[in-house]
Amino acid sequence: MSVDSEISQTTDVALGARVARDAVTFTVWAPRHDEMTLRLEDRDFPMESRLHGYFTVTVPGARAGQRYWFKLNDSLRPDPVSRYQPEGVFGPSAIVDPALFPWTDADWTGAPPRHRNVVYEMHVGTFTTAGTWGAARAQLQRLADLGVTTLEIMPLAEFSGQFGWGYDGVLLFAPFHKYGTPDDVRVFINDAHRLGIAVILDVVYNHLGPVGSVLHEYSDWYFAEHETEWGRGFNLDGQHSEPVRAFMRANVRHWIDEYHVDGLRFDAVHSIVDRSPEHIVHELTRHARAIAHPRRLFVVAENESQDVALLKDVGEHGPGGLDGIWNEDWHHAALVALTGQNGAYCTDYDGTANEFAAMAQWNLLYQGQWYSWQKQRRGTDSRACPGAAFVCFLENHDQVANTGPGVRLHQASHPGRWRAMVSLLLLGPQVPMLFQGQECATTSPFTYFADHEGDLAEAVRKGRLEFLSQFPQLTDAETREVLPDPADEAAFRACRINWCGHPGSEEARLLHTDLLTLRRSDVVLSGLGTPATQVAASALTGDILLLRYSTTDDERLMLVNLGRRTTLRMNDPLLAPASRQVQWTMMWCSERVVYGGTGVAPLSPEGLWTLQGNCAWLFRPEPIRTDV
Repeated sequence: MSVDSEISQTTDVALGARVARDAVTFTVWAPRHDEMTLRLEDRDFPMESRLHGYFTVTVPGARAGQRYWFKLNDSLRPDPVSRYQPEGVFGPSAIVDPALFPWTDADWTGAPPRHRNVVYEMHVGTFTTAGTWGAARAQLQRLADLGVTTLEIMPLAEFSGQFGWGYDGVLLFAPFHKYGTPDDVRVFINDAHRLGIAVILDVVYNHLGPVGSVLHEYSDWYFAEHETEWGRGFNLDGQHSEPVRAFMRANVRHWIDEYHVDGLRFDAVHSIVDRSPEHIVHELTRHARAIAHPRRLFVVAENESQDVALLKDVGEHGPGGLDGIWNEDWHHAALVALTGQNGAYCTDYDGTANEFAAMAQWNLLYQGQWYSWQKQRRGTDSRACPGAAFVCFLENHDQVANTGPGVRLHQASHPGRWRAMVSLLLLGPQVPMLFQGQECATTSPFTYFADHEGDLAEAVRKGRLEFLSQFPQLTDAETREVLPDPADEAAFRACRINWCGHPGSEEARLLHTDLLTLRRSDVVLSGLGTPATQVAASALTGDILLLRYSTTDDERLMLVNLGRRTTLRMNDPLLAPASRQVQWTMMWCSERVVYGGTGVAPLSPEGLWTLQGNCAWLFRPEPIRTDV
């Protein structure tokens, strides 16, 4: 029997500091060492060596709140499975007893059915001016009123410095101490559940951050030889990889059991190298669903190659398949449509109606065709997948920051066209996602920020400038001179959102609220993303998009004009009512004055339609009155 085969029978050891009655048991995987010592406050406790590099000790009388270290060759290091680092990555770990929290969500059934998700991406540190869980919690009712069903929290694992995006986490079990305590996280999630909002967590299993990691001091086996663009990847398929996979399973179990999270968003799975019979993403997803059962989870991934093989609808993945993947194609086409900028990875997109018609019908735009930006084929065949397996967005953390100054799309596009595109996103057949502040047309930017010092800070600054140089408009010296420095705390603080309101905020909020109400309550739109509502799409011109949604008993027609005022020729079958006894009646328009529009021009039920420029409409069929 191989070493890994033996280990596989002893996996899922209860790692870290586990409180039980009047004692605490400490367990760590440290095969690099022959002996281990626990330092609990000012006392040392020798640890007992177990099979396969595990060490453990039980300390009677130990209690939650006490600080501890592990002693490695006379050096004190935090627990790699620390549940709280009150002094940051270089301080001691703190004992946490998750059983003490008074949860009130016993009746919570989990995330909504896949197609009913409306996702909202949030960075806790900039979501409010305070940047804490408590301040974010005060905004939950507003998000519930908006129609958000699912919060996607950017990574919260402990990282070095005072501010950052969270993708440089190094202690994956400890929520970042600057945002609040572990119980502050629990209060936030418990309150979200009370308001009917699920919470999923963005998790990073492709690398660790460059400062503060201690895993390599406990074992060389944590990491593989391959490098990602951010650092060494985890050892997931080599010798001694099973305890590493067990470490990741423990991390998933930790967030679901101890924090009641409702799912995961896997970061950059295209950078996770794993040639095992079951890919780690599928294993962790299957594990998560088993732990959470009967609560429903929502599990999605960022996958730059847009490989639908990750989905539960494809292949034999069963419970290990993902609910969805991010649809970068949709964003890239929307960005070009709104700004006219098609540099870098948007080179292969035109932002035309035919692109959105294709994605409404077939989900992805690139399904194996040649992609000139990467000089290779891109995407996979998604035609048989349900629309609900794809998460679409106008903005996310990466895409806003990649503008350089962190400009929001409503600031870079025609107001009417932005409203029309918001309408297409929120009434489209895929799962919509908003990025924090988008719903109120926030004036706060969102840039890349990372609190590093010295040579590392300079390397990050230069690396960021080099990355942004792929966008032609960010290459001139004058522009580069004014781009925010990632290490500048003032630039980070400028990203914090002040929810006191600003011109245009209420109009944008009402636009989003009304659209999400329609999506949720309309008998046809509520089935979007499922076989219950069939989708037919057509591009009448490069600017004019038609979407026809049909159920057994009813239909809706969505019309989007991304160009100037024009007369619509009725030469497309999708415009035809179901019979001569019915006609299309306008039920909603994006140019209403309450949304900041110029007003709604009437459309005659018979004859040609004169379409306002940069506008979206929704129609329903109604019987033609014969008594008039």
